[in-house]
Amino acid sequence: MLVRKKDFLLAFMNGFIIDLPAASNLYFLWNFGSMAGIILFFQILTGFFLSFHYNNNALLAFSSIIHIIRDVNMGWFFRVFHANGSSLFFLFIYVHICRSMVYGSYCNFKTWCIGVIMMLLTMGTGFLGYVLPWGQMSFWGATVITNMVSAVPYLGNFLVMWVWGGFSVDNPTLNRFFSFHFIFPFVILALTLIHLIYLHEWGSNNPLGLDSSSDKIYFHIYFSVKDIFGFVMYFFLFLYVILVYPYSMMDPENFIYANALVTPEHIQPEWYFLFAYTILRSVPSKLGGVIGLVMSVLILMFYGFLMNSSMFKSFNFYFLSKFGLSLLLLLFFILTWIGMVSVDYPYEKVGIMSTIFYFETFFLLYVLSFFQDLMLFNF
Repeated sequence: MLVRKKDFLLAFMNGFIIDLPAASNLYFLWNFGSMAGIILFFQILTGFFLSFHYNNNALLAFSSIIHIIRDVNMGWFFRVFHANGSSLFFLFIYVHICRSMVYGSYCNFKTWCIGVIMMLLTMGTGFLGYVLPWGQMSFWGATVITNMVSAVPYLGNFLVMWVWGGFSVDNPTLNRFFSFHFIFPFVILALTLIHLIYLHEWGSNNPLGLDSSSDKIYFHIYFSVKDIFGFVMYFFLFLYVILVYPYSMMDPENFIYANALVTPEHIQPEWYFLFAYTILRSVPSKLGGVIGLVMSVLILMFYGFLMNSSMFKSFNFYFLSKFGLSLLLLLFFILTWIGMVSVDYPYEKVGIMSTIFYFETFFLLYVLSFFQDLMLFNF
């Protein structure tokens, strides 16, 4: 025990993991942040092995994926693990964000802002990886999304040409996407470390949202065991999915080689992008759609800034805010569903209305918390 506290590196790790003071009333919803970090590690590891055999050439990329699945020893496992691991990663992130909104993690504003930036980078990394198989949906998804950059005033056409590396989505585009997809996870890993440093400087929040300085226990062994148990449980469930239904979350169009002359009937991204994709296509203006797409995530930063003025730091004391957050969660699911269907009546109208309500609900939550502060402290 003395050694781990005297040695600089061991003392740092000891204070970071073992003897870290944590509120005694944390429960399983606090596991999802650490589980997302573990999945990030596995995504980097499997992606590193896949890069040995992947060929980032437009003529060979699709064939190299088939080669990995059919010919490389255990290549099929690394392929489906990496492809489906992104879905599990985003699931953990979304639950982690939802829990943070309910229990006031935005109070530590530095940690919250770093988390929002990580979310944007993670979405960008997921999109870049989705393009790499060079199937029909990958190619046309890249074409549609990169075309949105042309909406940037004055620099739009220049930026699109730079991203494409030419006059259309082609081999230079794939090379750029592969390079960025390889490097972004390490940037996210560095931001994760900063995220944790700020978190441990302030300390984790708790279900009551109150100061728990007088009621803390060591992280190890009380919470480390819970994290390990939660990860093992979800990991075996994930293994069942990828072994029994390995391609259930992949678009059938993406098993067809990319063809610039044949447009898929319905272009859609992965499920974890669908809410933002619906917002993008619900705004009539191209520039407005791009701004809406970015703001669908960045609004979390403004939400954290506004909600920091609340008296209580947990929705346990805000009954109306619980209703507002439930409405926001419902709108998220509706936007995700609308993103899977074609742009026809009445889905188009539902998408537009859901987009408007999605942004308004964030400010509604602030108004409700302010109103409830007045009610609670006047009584």
